[in-house]
Amino acid sequence: MVGTVYHAPEPGAKPFVTVGQSVSPGDQICIIEVMKLMTAIKAEWHGVIAEILVADAEMVEHGQELFVISVR
Repeated sequence: MVGTVYHAPEPGAKPFVTVGQSVSPGDQICIIEVMKLMTAIKAEWHGVIAEILVADAEMVEHGQELFVISVR
């Protein structure tokens, strides 16, 4: 286990991204918490969120795929 993924900046808040949403490089798509350190995960390409592969507050591992982005 490396950390916990969060889809929103705080409980009850709107998620950073949803399926079908367009993203650009630098857009924040989630947060990963490791030992109380929050790291913003950002999109690396222009595209559309095709699938979210992990649930909010799910434990994730190094190298695990979190999202599918259909590149434009």
